[in-house]
Amino acid sequence: MYAPERHQQILARARAEGRVDVTALADELDVTPETVRRDLTALERHGLVRRVHGGAIPVERLGFEPGIADREGVLAGEKERIAKAALDELPDGGAVILDAGTTTVRLAELLPTDRELTVVTHALPVATVLAPRPGLTLHLVGGTVRGRTLAAVGAWALQALADIHADVAFVGTNGLSVEHGLTTPDLAEAAVKRALVTNARRTVVLADHTKLGRVDFAHVVPLSAVDTVVTDTGAEPELVEEIEAAGTRVVRA
Repeated sequence: MYAPERHQQILARARAEGRVDVTALADELDVTPETVRRDLTALERHGLVRRVHGGAIPVERLGFEPGIADREGVLAGEKERIAKAALDELPDGGAVILDAGTTTVRLAELLPTDRELTVVTHALPVATVLAPRPGLTLHLVGGTVRGRTLAAVGAWALQALADIHADVAFVGTNGLSVEHGLTTPDLAEAAVKRALVTNARRTVVLADHTKLGRVDFAHVVPLSAVDTVVTDTGAEPELVEEIEAAGTRVVRA
């Protein structure tokens, strides 16, 4: 069976059952789980499914947004490499903003202890990692906490972020394209991400290859507002070239 035929069969099953499982698809289609994962990534890139831990869900399930538990195990190796590469974007000292997301949590775990840093975050998982760390000043932004991302949003969060100016903002995204910039499923989350970018001197986006070329519901900022994108080696060369041609630096980890 050729790849387009598998894609059609996988998509039909996802729409009929509401979810597909990598292991079950591999057995049914007589291919390896790695092949199924590549198929699901291709379908996700075309905006037809959303990857979740162990499988995928069709986008027709309106309002669907994977929670942290679903995202933690997805592309774990790639996120580890992205977080390590992002360390090179840290200032020698000063203030940084860490957005919500599984990759930014990994970055928080890797933050060096050999320099004085002030960290601002609206993400509870990031704050939980950094709170016990000596030699680091942590500011936790308050607001209405979204259950799916465990991030604070709303007027309180926006007001607090308006009062700061950081050296670097490390921002996550659900979609990144030359035409539409950064996008995410939730309007309130988009507003906070926009504030992170606005109130930092430099913006570094941490995005695995499945986010490149994707467009989600809520606009955050145009690509011109992003200084650097740190992604993984699975990123398609054509997409990387488009991003770099638009003036944004790309680091592949």
